[in-house]
Amino acid sequence: MIVTTTDLEQYSLILIASTNEHPSPKLVEVNWLPKDDISWRASKSFAQLKKHYRLSADDFSFIDSNSLSRKDPSQALLLTAIDQLDEYAAGKRKVFDLPLDLSLGTEFQQKVWRALQDINYGETISYATLAQNVNNPKGYRAVANANGKNPFSIIVPCHRVIASDGKLGGYTGGLDKKEYLLALEGV
Repeated sequence: MIVTTTDLEQYSLILIASTNEHPSPKLVEVNWLPKDDISWRASKSFAQLKKHYRLSADDFSFIDSNSLSRKDPSQALLLTAIDQLDEYAAGKRKVFDLPLDLSLGTEFQQKVWRALQDINYGETISYATLAQNVNNPKGYRAVANANGKNPFSIIVPCHRVIASDGKLGGYTGGLDKKEYLLALEGV
């Protein structure tokens, strides 16, 4: 797997592309790191990724985003992801078009993550509405839990889900990031 980081305003994002598990590369994680922290092994799901794909720490390669090459398919995917994130940050992109490997989640989590992708840019819904959207109307806590395990921050827009009373609720990356993303989208 190839790992890189990119900046989004005052925050750093970690991007991880899968190489050997698929015929063509897919992203397996996009997550937040503290600014200027290149300790990508501290990513919330690093251990889970190693276990899921049966990899050792040596199977991960960190490549600075400035050193990526479009000639390598996995690196090209990372560059495309960075381009799309930059377009999003500049207000020029509302929908991401990237191949994602959702297999890290359970069947229910995957269903929730797919439903998150149906929430339009600049809109929010409640956890209760999201539960209804996945045909589990009383499962708002289960939906909130699946939302919190989303490995694709921003790209799978879990930041667009708020509490029924209009409060932000939680966000695995931190409420400051959720506020930043919603403000960026004009919410």
